[in-house]
Amino acid sequence: MTDTLIKVDLTKPPTENENIHNRWHPDIPMACWVNPGDDFILETFDWTGGFIKNNDSADDVRDIDLSTVHYLSGPVGVKGPSPATCWWSTCWTSGPSRTACGASTASSRRRTAAAF
Repeated sequence: MTDTLIKVDLTKPPTENENIHNRWHPDIPMACWVNPGDDFILETFDWTGGFIKNNDSADDVRDIDLSTVHYLSGPVGVKGPSPATCWWSTCWTSGPSRTACGASTASSRRRTAAAF
Protein backbone atom coordinates (compact mmCIF):
# COMPACT_ATOMS: atom_id res chain seq x y z
CA MET A 1 0.00 0.00 0.00
CA THR A 2 1.30 3.44 -0.92
CA ASP A 3 1.75 5.72 2.11
CA THR A 4 0.01 9.09 2.35
CA LEU A 5 2.77 11.45 3.46
CA ILE A 6 0.76 14.67 3.61
CA LYS A 7 -2.92 14.76 4.52
CA VAL A 8 -5.23 17.77 4.33
CA ASP A 9 -8.57 18.52 5.91
CA LEU A 10 -10.73 19.98 3.13
CA THR A 11 -13.23 21.27 5.72
CA LYS A 12 -10.60 23.78 6.91
CA PRO A 13 -8.98 26.58 4.91
CA PRO A 14 -5.47 25.90 3.59
CA THR A 15 -3.97 28.34 6.10
CA GLU A 16 -5.14 26.07 8.94
CA ASN A 17 -3.59 22.91 7.47
CA GLU A 18 -0.02 21.85 8.20
CA ASN A 19 2.44 21.53 5.33
CA ILE A 20 0.44 23.81 3.00
CA HIS A 21 1.95 27.04 1.68
CA ASN A 22 1.46 29.26 -1.34
CA ARG A 23 5.04 30.13 -2.22
CA TRP A 24 8.26 28.15 -2.40
CA HIS A 25 10.98 29.54 -0.14
CA PRO A 26 14.24 27.92 0.99
CA ASP A 27 13.40 28.62 4.65
CA ILE A 28 10.32 26.37 4.57
CA PRO A 29 11.45 23.09 6.18
CA MET A 30 10.85 19.77 4.47
CA ALA A 31 7.49 18.30 5.43
CA CYS A 32 8.83 14.79 4.82
CA TRP A 33 11.64 12.90 3.10
CA VAL A 34 11.54 10.12 0.51
CA ASN A 35 14.13 7.86 -1.06
CA PRO A 36 14.68 7.59 -4.82
CA GLY A 37 12.22 5.01 -6.13
CA ASP A 38 9.64 5.56 -3.37
CA ASP A 39 5.96 5.80 -4.26
CA PHE A 40 3.82 8.04 -2.08
CA ILE A 41 0.60 10.04 -1.93
CA LEU A 42 0.31 13.75 -1.20
CA GLU A 43 -3.06 15.31 -0.50
CA THR A 44 -3.39 18.92 -1.57
CA PHE A 45 -5.78 21.73 -2.35
CA ASP A 46 -6.62 23.04 -5.78
CA TRP A 47 -4.64 26.14 -6.75
CA THR A 48 -7.29 28.47 -5.26
CA GLY A 49 -7.39 26.74 -1.87
CA GLY A 50 -11.03 25.81 -2.47
CA PHE A 51 -12.13 29.39 -3.13
CA ILE A 52 -13.67 28.65 -6.54
CA LYS A 53 -16.76 26.51 -6.02
CA ASN A 54 -18.51 24.14 -8.40
CA ASN A 55 -21.74 26.14 -8.73
CA ASP A 56 -23.52 28.32 -11.26
CA SER A 57 -22.12 31.61 -9.95
CA ALA A 58 -19.09 33.38 -11.42
CA ASP A 59 -18.76 35.62 -8.36
CA ASP A 60 -15.97 33.51 -6.88
CA VAL A 61 -13.92 33.86 -10.07
CA ARG A 62 -14.51 37.63 -10.08
CA ASP A 63 -13.75 38.04 -6.36
CA ILE A 64 -10.73 35.78 -5.89
CA ASP A 65 -7.72 37.32 -4.16
CA LEU A 66 -4.90 36.39 -6.53
CA SER A 67 -2.25 37.31 -3.96
CA THR A 68 -3.05 34.18 -1.92
CA VAL A 69 -3.45 31.50 -4.57
CA HIS A 70 -1.20 28.68 -5.80
CA TYR A 71 -1.42 26.41 -2.76
CA LEU A 72 1.24 23.72 -2.50
CA SER A 73 1.77 20.66 -0.32
CA GLY A 74 5.22 20.01 1.00
CA PRO A 75 8.01 20.52 0.39
CA VAL A 76 9.12 16.92 0.01
CA GLY A 77 12.83 16.20 0.16
CA VAL A 78 14.53 13.40 -1.77
CA LYS A 79 17.33 11.67 0.13
CA GLY A 80 20.58 10.92 -1.62
CA PRO A 81 20.88 13.15 -4.66
CA SER A 82 23.26 16.05 -4.53
CA PRO A 83 22.17 19.43 -5.90
CA ALA A 84 23.88 18.54 -9.21
CA THR A 85 21.99 15.23 -9.62
CA CYS A 86 19.35 15.20 -12.31
CA TRP A 87 16.11 13.81 -10.82
CA TRP A 88 12.46 13.76 -11.71
CA SER A 89 9.14 13.03 -10.16
CA THR A 90 6.10 11.57 -11.81
CA CYS A 91 2.65 12.50 -10.55
CA TRP A 92 -0.65 10.81 -11.20
CA THR A 93 -3.88 12.51 -10.15
CA SER A 94 -6.42 10.07 -8.82
CA GLY A 95 -9.00 12.33 -7.22
CA PRO A 96 -9.77 15.86 -6.14
CA SER A 97 -7.25 15.98 -3.32
CA ARG A 98 -4.92 12.99 -3.73
CA THR A 99 -1.86 12.86 -5.96
CA ALA A 100 0.34 9.80 -6.18
CA CYS A 101 3.99 10.53 -6.81
CA GLY A 102 7.23 8.72 -7.38
CA ALA A 103 10.74 10.11 -7.00
CA SER A 104 13.64 8.93 -9.13
CA THR A 105 17.16 10.03 -9.91
CA ALA A 106 18.82 9.77 -13.29
CA SER A 107 21.38 7.41 -11.79
CA SER A 108 18.68 4.93 -10.75
CA ARG A 109 17.49 4.72 -14.39
CA ARG A 110 13.99 3.67 -13.45
CA ARG A 111 10.57 5.19 -13.24
CA THR A 112 8.19 4.49 -10.45
CA ALA A 113 4.48 3.85 -10.70
CA ALA A 114 1.68 3.78 -8.18
CA ALA A 115 -1.12 1.28 -8.42
CA PHE A 116 -4.68 2.35 -7.70
